[in-house]
Amino acid sequence: MAQEAINERMTPLPIESRPLELCIGRTLRQDVYAERDNPPFDRVCMDGVAINSSALSRGLRQFIMEATQPAGAPAQTLTRPENAIEVMTGAILPRGADCVIPFEEYDLEGNIVSLKADAAGSPYRNVQGRGSDSEPGVPMLTAGTCLGPAELAVIASAGLAQAQVSRQPRVMVVSTGDELIEPGQPVQEHQVRRSNAYAILGALRKRGFEQLDQDHIGDDETELRARLRQHLNESDVLILSGGVAQGKFDLVPKVLKSLAVAEVFHEVAQRPGRPMWFGVAPAGQAVFGLPGNPVATLMCLLRYVIPALIAAMGTKAMTPERIALAAPVDFRRPGTYFLPISIQYDDRGQALAVPRPTRGSGDFLALTRADGFVELPPQADGFARGFVARLYRW
Repeated sequence: MAQEAINERMTPLPIESRPLELCIGRTLRQDVYAERDNPPFDRVCMDGVAINSSALSRGLRQFIMEATQPAGAPAQTLTRPENAIEVMTGAILPRGADCVIPFEEYDLEGNIVSLKADAAGSPYRNVQGRGSDSEPGVPMLTAGTCLGPAELAVIASAGLAQAQVSRQPRVMVVSTGDELIEPGQPVQEHQVRRSNAYAILGALRKRGFEQLDQDHIGDDETELRARLRQHLNESDVLILSGGVAQGKFDLVPKVLKSLAVAEVFHEVAQRPGRPMWFGVAPAGQAVFGLPGNPVATLMCLLRYVIPALIAAMGTKAMTPERIALAAPVDFRRPGTYFLPISIQYDDRGQALAVPRPTRGSGDFLALTRADGFVELPPQADGFARGFVARLYRW
């Protein structure tokens, strides 16, 4: 399988230490342990009054308010079971108290707390027990976790100002071909706009990759060799668009071979994107040669390249997203089929994939009417409505 061949040869990215505010979206490369019990004390969960529940069990319904316990202050002590201490959410539970009656369940006149008829109290009501979330010595987060807002809060709660994360790959995006003209420049009848690179860069940025650069190289073997040699020296990953088929001017495989980039595979039994190329340079740099047709470029990027970059950062594998076809698909050619789809929902709220086939591998416009594509495996008799396939979102 192409993805397995790629992942086996991806060089793991190095570890770097970053401040927490710069770790969003990064992959954690350490286990994170609680520095102490979490919460570190019996924590009040609601504004109200803290009492000893044994007084309620004896039928007491009025209490004398003796003090106030704000959050962030040392624990006070309930001097008598017949008394109460006003408490705020997040405060430490006063000593001698074991439950909290929320303010909606009592009336306060002067310093007399009168419980309403429906008020009830039991040990640890509205109290989060010390260590109930985590304890020292037990990992709260493990290496390979992709860090989102909640994970950053967990790391901060462990007292860590920085985290060990994977360095992002340095990615160079290279388009090839004399026919490509940069947007904003004059274009002639026989030329086309350079668009694939912008789709590649956009898809990478959307997924949080930041160390990105780009280049465009014409169909000149000498120039292609010199520029690719430079890019290999400065990058972890090269993503090339175009020049990998069997045409006279498809120079990329030949030039990469001359630069000692070892070919792992060339061509995959899939549509679109059959000419895809993958290899590894002597220093471990991964080189992806994507077909030049726009639809094939984007689909191969999402199907192979981005998962490989994520794996190289040590990110834990996620459960693939799957979706059922909303209509039958009559595709009987050999090989895997990448089918653009839009996502709609039936009356039960179930997501369904509505086929949005393109008019060919150059029909980028059709992709704007799709949410992504599904991967349909080789199958001789087509695909029925309800067939469940793996989903890749743009």
